Amino acid sequence: MSRRARILVINPNSNEAVTDGLADALEPLAFTDGPEIVCRTLREGPFGIESQKDAESVTLPLARLVAEDPADAFIIACYSDPGLHVCREATPRPVFGIAECGVLTALSRADRFGVIAIKAGSIRRHLRYLRQMGLMERLAGERPLEMSVAETASGEGTLARMIAVGRELRDLDGAEALVMGCAGMARHRKALEDELGIPVIDPTQAAVAMAIGAVQVAQMR
Repeated sequence: MSRRARILVINPNSNEAVTDGLADALEPLAFTDGPEIVCRTLREGPFGIESQKDAESVTLPLARLVAEDPADAFIIACYSDPGLHVCREATPRPVFGIAECGVLTALSRADRFGVIAIKAGSIRRHLRYLRQMGLMERLAGERPLEMSVAETASGEGTLARMIAVGRELRDLDGAEALVMGCAGMARHRKALEDELGIPVIDPTQAAVAMAIGAVQVAQMR
């Protein structure tokens, strides 16, 4: 009997509530004959990744985990994609960053996309990444919730604030699709999309969908 493939989704911060939210959001992507989807918390990480310093601090722990774990594919479930290229050097198996996957998925749904950030301080880091990807012309705008990662994961008042910011991105900036710029927002995707009437991309779901495709194709005979 062949071994069941496994996709490891790594939450690079140490907040278990974020990991629990990811597991709930990814449950619809699991199917009987498909890869097992496992969510794991990087205990060495900060409680929330909200600065470049936070992002850099998890690079080497992530690379060690990816190098040692036998999973068939890996997801770095933080919108800064910390350590993405270092992790890709650490394993021959595919490694997906949720920011990269979320934006690429949004581009398949709309001409211009917007991003909901957790804080204004995150936006400069996100814009730098989009410039590296050559996608600034497709960005309608990015606006912050001004909440912490922990606050978005707790759910108290998060959806209402996301709706308000999403309306600004849609009505003022012209966004035709939205990307949720933090893994902790995962549980609010459907409600936000229903309220705004435009596609809302949870980047972790987008990354796992791509990983499933990569793993399934790799198993084809």
